[in-house]
Amino acid sequence: MSRSSLRREGNPRATRAAESSPRDEDAAAPLPREGKDQSTRATEGSPRAGGGGLRGWWARRGLRTRITLVVAVVAVVVLAGLARLGAGLLLSAVITAGDGELRERATTAGVAVTAGVPLPPGVRVTDVAGTPTDGRGPLPLDPVEIRTLAAGEPVTAGGAPRESAVPLTRWVAVPVTLPDGSRRLVLASRDLLGAVVLLGGAARWFLPGVLVAAAALTLAAWAASRAALRPVDRLRAAARHLGTGQRLPVPPAADELAALAVEINGLLARRDDAVERLRRFSDDAAHELRSPIASVRAQAEVAVAHPSPGSSGEEREAWRSVARDAERLSGVVGDLLALARAEGGTRGDPTPVDLAEALGEALARTPDDGGVAVTVWVPVAVRAAATAAEVGLVLDNLLANARRHARSVVHVSAVPAGRWVRVLVDDDGPGIPPADRERVFDRFTRLDATGGATRAGLGLALVARLVEGRGGTVRAAESPDGGARLAVRWPAAD
Repeated sequence: MSRSSLRREGNPRATRAAESSPRDEDAAAPLPREGKDQSTRATEGSPRAGGGGLRGWWARRGLRTRITLVVAVVAVVVLAGLARLGAGLLLSAVITAGDGELRERATTAGVAVTAGVPLPPGVRVTDVAGTPTDGRGPLPLDPVEIRTLAAGEPVTAGGAPRESAVPLTRWVAVPVTLPDGSRRLVLASRDLLGAVVLLGGAARWFLPGVLVAAAALTLAAWAASRAALRPVDRLRAAARHLGTGQRLPVPPAADELAALAVEINGLLARRDDAVERLRRFSDDAAHELRSPIASVRAQAEVAVAHPSPGSSGEEREAWRSVARDAERLSGVVGDLLALARAEGGTRGDPTPVDLAEALGEALARTPDDGGVAVTVWVPVAVRAAATAAEVGLVLDNLLANARRHARSVVHVSAVPAGRWVRVLVDDDGPGIPPADRERVFDRFTRLDATGGATRAGLGLALVARLVEGRGGTVRAAESPDGGARLAVRWPAAD
């Protein structure tokens, strides 16, 4: 295998490979590979998944927005109802406030009717059937209103000028008995148009007042919900940066949030305990498995290198097969241990890792079979926020995967991308079908029939866990050379 030296200057072929990478590789990180199908099915039925109609729209709103919208709607409805009720009470008060004066006028006029003196203006006299007896023409009252007046109840007749030819008038009746014994109704009235105009002017301010009050209550609800949810934001920010053995800060107030923080801390403690037990088990299992596998491999290699006299060709081939299987088992055990540690979250604090140096070391560790050329292009210094061991494992697996499937050449480039650094590994092999570009990062996934002599389909799964454990992404795409492209994105070191 021929290799180009690590260079800072431009490489036209690698430049084309880096520039032709799809933009969507820098999109938000995908869901974790493990259990992706189950997570998708669970999300489809959750409120976050949304849905059609008002219910789906409402489910996609945040808690603060929902609280504010509920307060706003309730405030508008309640204030509008109170405004309408207030307007009705004001009109009733204005109307009934003059009933006493009208009744006094009707009583005074009744004395005049009994005495036979002329009636004052604004007073009418009828018999008990409602027929006028004062010679002033018909009354603007129907029989039902006459009966109501005869029963001693005030009556409001007529309407607004635009709605009725009879103006809105308030009537009060007082019964009197004439000297000849006949019964009469003395009716006093007053025009309510002025009161209606006054009430209409006041009502014009009701709607702006309701809207202003509702807006004030909405702003108050927004501020109150924001203040109430601020401890939740602090817990969320603290949870984002929690490491192994760390816990959430418990709010000083003995409320529901404090109880939630205590319960989450208990959950974290149980998780850390389970992870530690898993790590110890993985270490013990790896140690117990490596020793006999290494012994079997060593014995097989000795038998192949120094066959016993008189051994047949079939025996020597059997020992070679045992050596290959032992080598494969050793690689599987190592990959499983690394994968278990990556999934268990037992990773150290990130440090700046120079990708140019890491690529040089990875190339030095790669066996040279002379069949595939590897070119490396690192135009500027790029440093990933990870650990040297993680970066080494990722690069080893990426290079091994690319060399295994490439026909003649592998191009590797590392470039900065804002707050990220990107590593692109392109080969000219058969590529990865679009339907399998997510599945290749699952454990024990091998797209070719053989999977290689010593591979178990764990390399890319380990790459995905290590990179995503640092908040990065890894994706498969098509290489400009027609083969596969594996694009890794790590957070850049400060």
